[in-house]
Amino acid sequence: MKKAPDWREATLDRMRTLVEEADPDVVEDRKWAKATKPGIPVWSDEGIICTGETYKSVVKLTFAKGAFLKDPARLFNSSLEGNLRRAIDIREGEAVDAAAFKKLVRDAVALNRSDKEKKKRSK
Repeated sequence: MKKAPDWREATLDRMRTLVEEADPDVVEDRKWAKATKPGIPVWSDEGIICTGETYKSVVKLTFAKGAFLKDPARLFNSSLEGNLRRAIDIREGEAVDAAAFKKLVRDAVALNRSDKEKKKRSK
């Protein structure tokens, strides 16, 4: 009998659903697998949007270009000191504003597409 997912797996599944709702064209890959772990989910559309990792006390969603995204809802609460990435740490029992999260995903996709267009024009 399969055991029920713990809060981290359930949280990651909920966030996966929000990513897919925000961007129906998203592709999920598993990267950086180890012998004991299947790898972490990496969601992409014209480049990496974000990754999802589970730790003992948090589920961490790291946006590859989060420093360039507007975050009026202040979802980013981790990795704030860097020049590129920003992360959202979700603790057990915490809720994430679904609408604000989906906007971050859509904005990350738009940024990826914009960056890709800039690279095309510069060639």
